[in-house]
Order: sequence, then structure tokens, then C-alpha cells
Amino acid sequence: MKKIKKNNNILQTIDLFSGCGGMTLGFQWAGYKSLFATDIDENCKRTFNRNFPQVPFLCKDILDIKKHEIDSILKNKAVDVIVGGPPCQGFSLANKKRNKVIDDPRNKLFYEFIKLINWYNPKAFVMENVKGILSMHNGNVIKQILQEYEQAGEGYAVKYQILKASDFGVPQNRERVVIIGIRKDLNIYPEFPSRKYIQAVTVNDAISDLPAINAGEGIEKMEYSLKSQNSYQRFLRKNSKTLFNHVAMRHTQRLVERFQAIQSGKSLVDVWDLHGAVKRGSPSEKSQIKFSQNNYRVFGNKASPTIAASFQSNFIHPHLNRNFTAREGARLQSFPDTFIFEGMRTKMSWEHGLSQYQQIGNAVPPLLAYEIGVKLKEILLNGNTNMYSMESNGQYRLFNEPKGVYNANTRRIKKNNRKRKN
Repeated sequence: MKKIKKNNNILQTIDLFSGCGGMTLGFQWAGYKSLFATDIDENCKRTFNRNFPQVPFLCKDILDIKKHEIDSILKNKAVDVIVGGPPCQGFSLANKKRNKVIDDPRNKLFYEFIKLINWYNPKAFVMENVKGILSMHNGNVIKQILQEYEQAGEGYAVKYQILKASDFGVPQNRERVVIIGIRKDLNIYPEFPSRKYIQAVTVNDAISDLPAINAGEGIEKMEYSLKSQNSYQRFLRKNSKTLFNHVAMRHTQRLVERFQAIQSGKSLVDVWDLHGAVKRGSPSEKSQIKFSQNNYRVFGNKASPTIAASFQSNFIHPHLNRNFTAREGARLQSFPDTFIFEGMRTKMSWEHGLSQYQQIGNAVPPLLAYEIGVKLKEILLNGNTNMYSMESNGQYRLFNEPKGVYNANTRRIKKNNRKRKN
């Protein structure tokens, strides 16, 4: 069936395992158009639909999605790029025959990503995953993943690289493996964005303008109390009049006293004798379970450690005696303030769906996705070159607003020609 023609400068994506939409947003900033997204989580769907109302979203187990369902959404539009982060934790090399290592359900999700490449034969794909996949089974898992991708569809040139989020303006020392494949008949090879910033955006740079609320304070919608204080804050506050998702968790007095005793760069294990966790049902006895990053007070003048799905309890605010709010975590992930998170703020064990904190921690930082998207678009439209643009390899000292700016009112990309001095 003939594909519908489009503007050749606008690349179209489908987003698998999209979560709340971090990768979608970053690629939108870079000028891509998302045709379709899917994730199994209902709260991710609520967040995604609020922030991308024009993008069809299928909330369903990808194992149960049929090609005709996606075809009915795409309506013959060509898919240029497939993006996503399929889980790879379950890989086993017990059976080395191609397409046979699918006994673990998590492997099946990876092969669903392969299946959609086979269905739509995109020009390129981008997969993001944890750095740990490089060492699984002594490096044999990543070799197998690359081989599967190389043989998908009509064949792909595939490369991977570890990218550090703080190198691209995200105030966080998050490292992730990014795998890029480009269809071999295009005669170009994958390239990755090079480090953009000499100096990392810090935690203070990211959140110092937010209302300084204490434990148990804050409301779901509130006013800003300060003006933006730097270019990073100005970027994330663009078009935002009201602050959402800035509600501090309630803490017991015992927990607040523990936090007061923990200095920057220290955690619960450093004050264990006086403030260590106690055993359940036996408050006079200390627990034997210790985690070095539990209740870790981050440095305000450095980039944050990795914001994972459990960050609600992992970290303490650099200057206040409480954990981060969801909005502070979103700032550390480079989500703009116009991006609003739905669902419960935190999650009890019996509740279904991902909390706001989990959605934020699981997401690809939009600024990192933006840089990946910019470089991929550059080579898909212009071919490979050793000449890098200032945007890709400028080695800026201070945060410089990306050229593609998210407009929350129109839900589209506007070009910003204004230049900032560094």
C-alpha cells in the first residue's frame, strides 16, 4: 500500500514503552512528529495524554498489540524512526539460536521492539537502556542484542554508546546506553552527540527558584514565589504561569531529625548509630539492612546522582530537611514546568499503576533525548560528516537554551532564533 507523502524535513516516529513521554518530548523539541505511542501503565497514559493530546496513545501490553491496530492509527503514514527502551534484564544465553531466547517475559518485550522494526522497516531506531546491559553475561548479552538489531528488517548498521546526561544540560550524572540503528540501504552510519557542556548544571541551578516548602507542605497548584534565576530555569519555566506537582511528602519528627543530622554527600549509614532504621515490630532494635544511597543528601553545587524510580526516598533536598518533591525531580530530569504529571504522588504496595515519582525516574531526560534526536536528524537528512555544528560540539560553559522550544499552548515546536551569550 502506498505511503502518504510528507514534508521530507519532518521525521515521524512511533514511541514504544513510552512511559510518561520523556523521549517523545525530547524528539518533539528536535522537530520530530510522533505518530503513535504505547505503554502498559494507566497512569503513564494519563500523563502522556495530558501533555501530548494530539498523539494517539494505546494503553496495552505490547505483546497483545496487533499490526492492524497500529495501521488503523497510522493511516498509511510512513514511520521514519522507532524509539523506546524495551527491558533487557531477563536475557539468558542458554539457547543461542536467534529468536529463541524468549522464555523470560522481559525478553519477549525486546523482541516486540524487533517485531515492529520488521513491520515498518523505519529509516532508523533508537533504544535507551541501563548501563548494566553491557556487563550482563560478560558482555555476551549486548553482542546478542546488536546482532538481533543488525538482522532486523532489511538490515541495519548498529552502534551503541554510553551517554552521560550532565554532558547535555541535564543536572544529573545519569549514564545510559543508547543504541542507534540506521537502515543499511541508506549508506550512512549512526553518530552520537558529543559532549555539549564543560560545566554541569547543578541541583541549585535547577530548583533554587521553586518555593522552599517544608515536609508536608505544598499544594497541587501553586504560584511561583521567585523569578527565574538562570537560563536553565528560564527554559523550564517558559510559558508556565502556575506550578504543578510541588507537594512535599509528610515526614515523622523522627525522620526530620534524621535528615537534620545528615550533611551533604552523606547518607543514613553515616548517622546509623543515632538515627538508623529500626526493625519492624521491634522499635528498640536496629535493622541490619543498610543501603548507602538511602536518605542521601545531595550537593547543591553539583549535578544530582541518577534520579531513579525510587528517588522519592533515596535523596534529601540539599538545603531542606525533606525528600524531593515530584516537581524537583522533574526539574532534575529536565522536564519543563508545563509538563504535568498525573496519578498518585507516591505508591503503596497494593496500588496499581506508576506514581508520579516512578514515572519521572523511569523517563529518558528530555534534554538528552533532544540531543540524540538532533544528531540523528542531521545525519538522516544530510548524511555523515565530520563537521559538527556548534549546537552539537560547542562545549558551552553555561546552559544554553535548545533551538527547538516546547510551546505548551500549541503543543508544537517553535524555532527560537534568539542567541544567548555565555
